[in-house]
Formats: sequence, structure tokens, C-alpha cells
Amino acid sequence: MRRSAIEYVEAQHLRKDVTQFRTGDSVRVHWKVKEGEKERVQAFEGIVIRKKKGNNRSTFTVRKVSFGVGVERVFPLHSPRYEKIEVLSRGNVNRNRLFYLRALKGKASRVETQEDAEMRRATAAGHGKTARPSA
Repeated sequence: MRRSAIEYVEAQHLRKDVTQFRTGDSVRVHWKVKEGEKERVQAFEGIVIRKKKGNNRSTFTVRKVSFGVGVERVFPLHSPRYEKIEVLSRGNVNRNRLFYLRALKGKASRVETQEDAEMRRATAAGHGKTARPSA
């Protein structure tokens, strides 16, 4: 009885316009910031290193490097505080959590995009067919 009442209240606060993205994607989150009486929109751009599931408690963590310092920020997925989430590029990763990116620097910390992975597979397949001698 009690559980269904909690689920009912939580269901009322779910966002309907949630953008579909995965771990490894580069995103830009437009977050509403209140400064005194005014409210403005501030963009936070980085790579999604974690998505935590749960109805209205679901969150995602975005990591970026700003002036040589790694910055991570956790955003609630169903919060009314963000205006929109833009997916800039799709990442090609095989993990759900990319915490290993914290230890990497420079070019090593880049995540391969899906377009790059498809190009690499296409060129590898093309080289494999032409490099084989016919018998």
C-alpha cells in the first residue's frame, strides 16, 4: 500500500521530454542558474561518465576538463532546473561507467565516437579484401 502511494507521487514529477543519451556521449546541459533575482541559463559541456537509473531519482554525471582541472557534475535527470540536453556526439564505449577517464590526460582521455568506429571498421574490411592474394 505504502509503496504504490510513493510511486504515484514520484510518477507525477517525471519529465516527458527527456533526451535519449548513453554513457560515453558528449552532451551539453543547459542548466538554469539563479543569481539574486535574475535567472539565466548556463551550459555545461562534457562526456557522460555515468548514468544511474531510478524513476525520478535517476541521475547522470558529466565530466569536463576546465583549465587543466577535471570537473564533474551530477545532474538529476528529471529535474525542472535544466532547460535542455543536447547530444553533441555519440560515444563508442563498452562500459556503463567510465571512471577510468579520471586518471587519463590529454588525447588519451578522448572517447571514440561511433562515426570514427564505423570508418575504422570500413577501412579495415576494405584492406582485408584487397590485401589477400587470389589462389
